[in-house]
Amino acid sequence: MFVDFLAFQQATLLIAAVLIGYVGVLAAFAMRRNDAAGVRSALRGAAVPIGALGSIATVLAIWAEMAWPLPGSYNILFTDVYLLFGVTLVVLAVSLASYSKLQYAGLFAFVSGGLAIAYGWSGYHLGMTKDPFETFLLYGAFGLVGLLSFPASVAVDHYLTHPESAVFAAPLATAHRRPSLAGATRAVQPVVPGGPSAASEPSAPRFFRVPLYINAAFVVFLVAIALAAIAALLYLDSTLPAHLHSAP
Repeated sequence: MFVDFLAFQQATLLIAAVLIGYVGVLAAFAMRRNDAAGVRSALRGAAVPIGALGSIATVLAIWAEMAWPLPGSYNILFTDVYLLFGVTLVVLAVSLASYSKLQYAGLFAFVSGGLAIAYGWSGYHLGMTKDPFETFLLYGAFGLVGLLSFPASVAVDHYLTHPESAVFAAPLATAHRRPSLAGATRAVQPVVPGGPSAASEPSAPRFFRVPLYINAAFVVFLVAIALAAIAALLYLDSTLPAHLHSAP
């Protein structure tokens, strides 16, 4: 027995894009505040929903690989990449939950993303499906997310390991104050025990400065996730009416 769950597959793609994009925004803002605990909290909190989504996708993909009833290689085009999508989410969830280095999950996503683009381009070139160009856009957007996951995960790993590293971290300098006569005269006065001192003056907040190329990688990564979510939504919008109207 086979049930057409293509629309549900597209819904899981949309949910995953929104979820990972939200986590990415939270982590980026926490890094900007130099809040390592906030980054870990955002990543750890996403482990359960990402793991649940990945487990469902993996099980459905394995089932569809074996039970797809239609002739041709549509099961290969649809479910091969969907299986990679599910396993990637599971690997990411385990990494998030165990505080492991994310770059290995990012490397897994990098390879899977390249394969997704290859599958999408082949499906478009061979004219498979009724909407080959839209399918290629969907595969290409999620493939781009996978490719950009590796540099983004390396940057996060480096920050969590070395939050004060001179390579990535450069605290903002304190604001310069105009010299005042009171300050000048205070410099020649004797120090009174218990009196006000420069050490007790509030300092400017310290921020985590990220190099331009790392900022660009994060921005492009989040833009790619947004495009993937839009592609999944448009594809779902074109599939859902027919799916509901002629349900098996």
